[in-house]
Amino acid sequence: MAGAWTAVRTRGAPEIRRKIGAGGEDENCRGEARFIGGPASPPPLSMARNGYCLWFTGLPSAGKTTIAHAVAPLLRERGWNVEVLDGDEVRRGLSSDLGFDRAAREQHAARVAFVAKVLARNGAIPIVALISPYASSRAHARQEIGRFVEIYVTTPLEVCEQRDVKGLYKKARQGLLREMTGVDDPYEVPAAPDIRIDTIHRTPEASAHYIVEELGRLGWTLDPR
Repeated sequence: MAGAWTAVRTRGAPEIRRKIGAGGEDENCRGEARFIGGPASPPPLSMARNGYCLWFTGLPSAGKTTIAHAVAPLLRERGWNVEVLDGDEVRRGLSSDLGFDRAAREQHAARVAFVAKVLARNGAIPIVALISPYASSRAHARQEIGRFVEIYVTTPLEVCEQRDVKGLYKKARQGLLREMTGVDDPYEVPAAPDIRIDTIHRTPEASAHYIVEELGRLGWTLDPR
């Protein structure tokens, strides 16, 4: 993103965590997001309308982050401000205090949803790549953000295990890693996602173009100008 969202960056992770944990709004994020550059700088074109969130869900190693990064430039080319929120990266920062049990995973998803909501209501498209294994977490994110597109990456477990570059599935099968989604922690398959992506028969690039086509078919604005 060309510039920085001051509403997100003027609050430290502990302060944002306290706000989200209390179920309240961060008043310093309400309506204050803008691009750095002083009062004379014109707002970006996409600020003229609300953004919306693309929420990728699926098993570990399903291809969520890869496809998310392939979609981002396609939307930027159309004039949108886009921010990819990768679950692993957010966990290292905003959710560094959380573990991997169900309550912690749901809290992690809630924090990501909060950041996505702030971005979307200020004219950006946040693209979330997060396992978000529980239906309740995804339902909360949809309600919290409002303008929300759930994208289910349908890659089956056996294929995800073959792609496992981090070796997490192997460690889980050996008993060296607990609470691994798909092994000893459940993944609740979305009942009615807005978009389904089959990564076995599509490349990441083809999947990205398909998603953009589907967004247009579903009525989401592709050109913010």
